[in-house]
Formats: sequence, structure tokens, C-alpha cells
Amino acid sequence: MQKRAIIYVLSLLFVLIQIGQPTHAQAAFKDVDSKHWAKEEIEYLSGKGIIKGYPDGNFGLNNPITRLQTATMIVKALKLDTENLETRPSFKDVSENDYGYAIIAAVSNAGIMTGNDGVFNPNQTLSRAQMAAVLVRAFKLTGESSYSYRDVNEGIWASSVIRTLFQNHITTGYADNTFRPNNPTTRAQFAGFLARVLEPSFKILPAACFAPNNTKKHVIQVSAATLWVAPNKTRAIDAPSMTNPADLWKWTKSMTLSQKLDLVGKLETQALYGQEVEVIKTQGNWHQIAVKDQFTPKSSKGYLGWIPKNQVAEYYDNYANCQTAIVKSNTAFLHNSKSLDDRGLEISFDTRLSVLKVEKDWIQVQTVHNTAKWMLAKDVKIVNNTKSIPKPTQQQLVSTGKQFTGLPYLWAGVSGFGFDCSGFTYSVYRHHGINIPRDSSVQATHGIAVSKSNMQPGDLMFFDYRKSGKIHHVGMYIGNGQMIHAPNSSRTVEIIPITTKPYSTGFVNARRYLK
Repeated sequence: MQKRAIIYVLSLLFVLIQIGQPTHAQAAFKDVDSKHWAKEEIEYLSGKGIIKGYPDGNFGLNNPITRLQTATMIVKALKLDTENLETRPSFKDVSENDYGYAIIAAVSNAGIMTGNDGVFNPNQTLSRAQMAAVLVRAFKLTGESSYSYRDVNEGIWASSVIRTLFQNHITTGYADNTFRPNNPTTRAQFAGFLARVLEPSFKILPAACFAPNNTKKHVIQVSAATLWVAPNKTRAIDAPSMTNPADLWKWTKSMTLSQKLDLVGKLETQALYGQEVEVIKTQGNWHQIAVKDQFTPKSSKGYLGWIPKNQVAEYYDNYANCQTAIVKSNTAFLHNSKSLDDRGLEISFDTRLSVLKVEKDWIQVQTVHNTAKWMLAKDVKIVNNTKSIPKPTQQQLVSTGKQFTGLPYLWAGVSGFGFDCSGFTYSVYRHHGINIPRDSSVQATHGIAVSKSNMQPGDLMFFDYRKSGKIHHVGMYIGNGQMIHAPNSSRTVEIIPITTKPYSTGFVNARRYLK
């Protein structure tokens, strides 16, 4: 009973703060930093005198909002009369002498918050479902989306009002396509939703290509995830590649040649930011995954390997109908704003992201972290979808390969942070919409066989210069008796004459993938 009284006093204190202090245009709350998602909405409501925060200077972003606090904000937003009440409703838990009664009576008389079984529960937290109902009733919102969140089916009492909020661009829910109707509403959430109702410029207007999709995928959520042959086999020096975010440059530049050579046979491949994978099994803090679009005869699911669990995310692709931005630079940055100084994650060549907006020098993309970021337009090419990537010319394949000249070799590398020989050819072709097998030994058995004397730029050349009886190296012919390749851990991507030994004596065959 004592605990209930304390909570009630705190709620009344909040109401006194709301009503007793003068209105000002904006308020700087200590716990609302410049990057908080609801900063502008909170300042808007503060400027309107709808909310003021706490005596300690905090807004209480993550504090659950109570029904009395909600009623107070609604009264001030709608300017409901709390002095000349038409009727004086009776509640078992709120008497006419209780502070806040007039506010409760006003929202009850307006049919916005009427309580249940004669009880108003002023100190009870407001659930997200109840929040939806309050806003729809208070502002007479209409319309219903045909879309239902994964956790909001027709059997939920608030399904209709939740769909109305979605239809009116007040909410898009959580990144996993849930609304979480039974979760308490935080003060930041209610402020954001209320501001969107009052001021249309705050509404969430998704891209025209937005189409909610409740099918769960697993995707990579680091710049490039490195797949290991087995879990828990990493060295201390590999730590930068195992974190989230991963620091691929720190990892590759810190290794000695001996440490790079030690990776041979321990790594499988890499997968890029946003690339879809299938989780096969889990062992401790590791997932065994299959990279779906890296073909290998070893598995029908895709290329297999182990990565830390924190580098994989569940994802619901609500932007699959958007155009696709494909990174064409060796690496590129995601920017938090249209500023060169506001850099975020550095991502690899051939990373693919959904396009939300195109401007002259910038494009806005949707990320697998469910946030919109900006990229320099010069770093990407835009296609309608990955199936519509234009067929390349021979020269385009060659030009793409040449841009990586000087990039250090990385065993199992399939990114602009470092390639192995087949990762290089695989990536160049994939960038131009042609999916070839991941490994050189398999690349050598697909495509169209061509003789060495009939090779054309873009054709792949395969080698067994170790005389092992197995193909273990691949390069791309670029014309004029030259090829480009990623040779080994001691060297970088380079252009050499095809007469260079040991490649001249270790040549096995050539294949053409450009038809």
C-alpha cells in the first residue's frame, strides 16, 4: 500500500510539473542527446507546453508512462476543459478530491480514457496497445492498413487501432516487424507518437517501394564476415575480424606474412554486409552458416563456414521492391548524414543495399540495422534489382578487375579489404550480375571451354603450377598477352604477362563466362 502511495505521489508531481511551469519554445533535457531518435519530437511537445520533464533536468526517456501522465498530455494537446466538467464521473480508485481528478474526468468525458470496471488505474503503465487506442480515439484517426505485424493478429483486441496507427504513418513498429502490444509505452515513444499525430512533418513516410514482409531472413551485419573451417580456432591477432563492427583493415594490416600464411586451410570464405545466409547450427557463441549465393558442390545450401553469432542478424526485408545500390568502389562509407565528416560503417565493393532516395551527390539506403544511411553517389551503381544488372562488356570486366591493382591478398577473401584468387574472379563477375562458382577448381569446370590461343578479355585462366594434379589458382585474361590475378599472401593484385613463370608452365585450361 505504501509503495502504491509513493508511485501516486510521483505521478502527481509529474502532473504539477506539466501544469505549473511556464511554456518555452524548446527544452534541453540532460538525457536527450542530439542523436536521439525522438529529440525533435520531444522539443516540439515541450515548446507547445504539452510536456516538461522532471526536476532533475531529465526527460525520462525510457521510463514507462502512466495513465495519468498520458491523460495529462492528451488534455494539454487537445486543450480539454478541466474546469467546467459536463459530468463528474465516478471511479473506485480516484475521488473528486484527488489531484488529477479533473484531468481524468476530462478524458473520460471525451470518451478517450474511460477506465475499466469503474477503475481508472492512474498509476498503471500504459501498454503500447492501449497507447494506440488512446491516440486513435483522441484524434479520431481513421483508416486501417491491411498489413498486420507478426505479433498482432485478428484475435488481439487492439488489432484494429494498431493498423490505424500504421495507416496514418504514426508507427512502423520494430525492426523484426513486431509491434509488441503488451510492452509498456515509454515516455520517449509516447512523445514521438503524439508529435506525429499533431505535426504531419514528423510522420514516418516510408519509401514508395516499402512493402512489409514478415518472412525472416538471416543476414551479415558487419562489413565482411570471415568464415572459419571450425569454431574457436582463432588467434589473438584475429580479434578485429571477430567483433561487431569488424575492423578488417586493422586485421589485415597487422598480420605478418607468417600470420597470413597461417590462415591457409583455416578459413573458408567471406560474406558481405547484408548478404543473406542460412544458419545451419549453433555451437556456443558461433553459428555455422551457408552463404546462399556462393555456389559450391560441397553443399546445396551454399558455402559453409563458422562465424561469431554477433555478426549475423535476423532481418525482415521490407524494402525488397526498392532499387538496389551496388558498391562499385573498393570500399565505401555509410554516412549518418549528408556530410563527409559524419562517417559510419565502411563497407565493401559489391555490397548491395536498398535505395530509399536519390539526390545529385548522395543516395539514401536502407541498412540491415533497420536504419537509413547516406552514401556518396559516386561510390555506387543503381539497378532496378539484382536480376536486371546489365550484361557487362569485356572491357567492363577488365576495368573492374584493374581497380584492385595493389590490394593485398587475403586467403578466403571476397571483399574490397582483400581477395584470394578465386574470390577476386568471383567478385568481379558477381558485381556484373554473373554468378560463378566460388572456388577456382569449380570455376574451371563451368562456363565454356576455350583454347589458350582463342582467349578473349574476361576469360578465366586456371593453373596447377605446383604440379599437384589439381587446379589451385585462377586469373583473368585482360588481353595483349596479360592477366590480372590475386597471387598469394606475399603479394597484391597484379597484372603480369601470361608467359610469366610458373604460370606459363602451370596453365591447365581457360573458361569463358561472358556469353
